[in-house]
Amino acid sequence: MTRGRILVTLALLAAAVTVTACGRRAGLDTPYEAAVQARKDAEKAKQPLPPEPEKPVKDKKFILDPLL
Repeated sequence: MTRGRILVTLALLAAAVTVTACGRRAGLDTPYEAAVQARKDAEKAKQPLPPEPEKPVKDKKFILDPLL
């Protein structure tokens, strides 16, 4: 292999490792949970409060849910 190919390969490998390390390792927040947390953060920082989030509607079962 030429020196250029090795450098390109190493650069691509470094980019791939960098991209895969992004994000957080916990579960995702629902929009409701995120709105509640944003409200708590604004209250703690003494900023104007965002509107009160609406509670989500209970999920209905769907016939194809077991396939997912």
